[in-house]
Amino acid sequence: MASDSKVHTFEEVAKHNKTEDCWLIISGKVYDVSPFMEDHPGGDEVLLSATGKDATNDFEDVGHSDIAREMMEKYYIGEIDSKNVPVKRTYIPPQRPPYNPDKTAEFVFKILQFLLPLFILGLALAVRHYTKKE
Repeated sequence: MASDSKVHTFEEVAKHNKTEDCWLIISGKVYDVSPFMEDHPGGDEVLLSATGKDATNDFEDVGHSDIAREMMEKYYIGEIDSKNVPVKRTYIPPQRPPYNPDKTAEFVFKILQFLLPLFILGLALAVRHYTKKE
């Protein structure tokens, strides 16, 4: 690890959230794991899902080996300014228009697909009944 570690802000670290440029915050330290993305045993999706937040719990929950912890040293790029790291990221659901299944064109089409064959069957039975010679 470098003796003169740089202090990064949370906003700065959060910008690095792509496969080719990925920084993680683990135990108050910042790691540039971009070169490790393809080699990570869990795949790059696991690392990308830990960006933009304190990934300490994600890292510890997996139970990484001592070798994995030693490997982290070569990706270390500095410390995080802990004053501006959010305690927990709040989930904000995406905005969607209200869904009303009764008024969509697909709903009408599905109803017609069901009712039209029943109508034809009923019509056929009525024609047979009234045209049948006794």
